[in-house]
Amino acid sequence: MKRKGDGVAAFLFLLPLLFTLTIAFLYAFVRTVYFSFTDYNLFKITEFVGLRNYLSLFKEQFFVLGLIHSLVYAGIVTASQTFLALLLAIVANQKIRGLTFFRAAYYVPSIASSVAITTIFIWLVNRRGTVNWLLELLVQYWPLIVAALGITALAQALQVVWERRHGLPVRALDPVLLGISFLVGSVAAVILGRTGLIQPNSGVEVAIPWLTTRKTFLGIPLPLLSIMMLNIWTTTPTMMILFLAGLQDIPRELYEVADIDGASPWQKLRFVTVPALRPVMFLVITLGLIGTIQMFDQAAITAGIAPLESVITLAYYVYWAVFGAGTLPKVGMASAAALVLAALTLAVVLLQRKLGFSEKGWYS
Repeated sequence: MKRKGDGVAAFLFLLPLLFTLTIAFLYAFVRTVYFSFTDYNLFKITEFVGLRNYLSLFKEQFFVLGLIHSLVYAGIVTASQTFLALLLAIVANQKIRGLTFFRAAYYVPSIASSVAITTIFIWLVNRRGTVNWLLELLVQYWPLIVAALGITALAQALQVVWERRHGLPVRALDPVLLGISFLVGSVAAVILGRTGLIQPNSGVEVAIPWLTTRKTFLGIPLPLLSIMMLNIWTTTPTMMILFLAGLQDIPRELYEVADIDGASPWQKLRFVTVPALRPVMFLVITLGLIGTIQMFDQAAITAGIAPLESVITLAYYVYWAVFGAGTLPKVGMASAAALVLAALTLAVVLLQRKLGFSEKGWYS
């Protein structure tokens, strides 16, 4: 039987957290709602303006751009990181040598500081950075690379046909044969290059301005696309860990039944793995949508280098309207934008549940 003092003791332990939540969340939320209906600018007395801030937002160029960028960013990054995280989790769940090292290597980007990672990324993607240097090598040596891949594929096909004709049931991508084929292709490409039969494209220079440009690719600003690639790389490992935990919780009996029925690896993935991972997928997609729609730090760091209209998001617009607009702080507009951001986050999460992703598994 619980003593009467247990409840008081529990409340006292929770009091610091409750106080913090009350001040940092509840009070701040109420103040934000209030300011969204005023023209407060940190200096003059607040004047009530009704819905004017909300109506003015959609006439504000940077707000509209931030809204579009946030939606595009959330859709592409969430879809990409979910797919890649599931793929990496399936690979990391195999019983292969050195698996612990690869799991740790995959996870390292997600534990590093986003500010430090973004700063390093800015250095990598400058005009003469590592990314452009690697692309330059790829453009210069692509004839030899294509030749090496073609010879590798031919050598692999010949080995598989030879082995099967001698009664050995080898797979098309047998690892041992593939290693031999890759070695043959690489040596052949080197010989072709040395003898001059295939010449690299000399004199080619790649200097893509990844961040310092207003150019677009498929309608997406190139600086924003660069941030997308960075975010996919840094967030995928965290989602991989969630999928890996879900994979290890799937009953092995389901795969044994599928093997008895003669299911292929693709059929087991489609009809066993993915349905069983539905609750984990709901969590991954939800976390991904919330994190991407509210993306701020990468936009804030790169905004000093990239044009503002190429990297601004809804979260960064809220900050920019108060501290970076170059005029009096527009607290009312920023507060209205913050509430729009909160409503958009909630709407997107509810929408993905309506589209078929929920916390309930198909086997529940």
